[in-house]
Amino acid sequence: MLNWNDVLNFATKGNPVPDKRVEKTDGEWKALLTPEQYRITRRKGTEARFSGELCSRYEPGKYNCVCCGTELFDSSIKFDSNTGWPSFTQPVKENAIQYEKDESFGMVRIEVMCNTCDAHLGHVFPDGPAPSGLRYCINSESLVHVGQEV
Repeated sequence: MLNWNDVLNFATKGNPVPDKRVEKTDGEWKALLTPEQYRITRRKGTEARFSGELCSRYEPGKYNCVCCGTELFDSSIKFDSNTGWPSFTQPVKENAIQYEKDESFGMVRIEVMCNTCDAHLGHVFPDGPAPSGLRYCINSESLVHVGQEV
């Protein structure tokens, strides 16, 4: 299980190697994504609080990258952080996410991206629930929910 020290180490010393890489031109991303998905995932945007479709969804399933389809989060570790964005305590695999220090907007945060295609997802914070203490605060537009068969 990842903790805040692991996140800081990845952000400063290097990220885990992804299982695969997906790279496309800017034009290919624009053709694949909606304008809002493109703005958020490829231009490091964010959606308005409580506006995302996935913020209040808790059905079983996986949350995959909207750009490349890589599994990123599982519904079993999603929680209501009351922040206005979908929140998770862990990625599905240690190497699913890449971490980068973000000093934009006059603050220091840790940006999280898809480790397969570099899509901006959101940020991770050390104020989540036990046992990890992590809160991955993710834009709905960067994810697609894939339901599980019951």
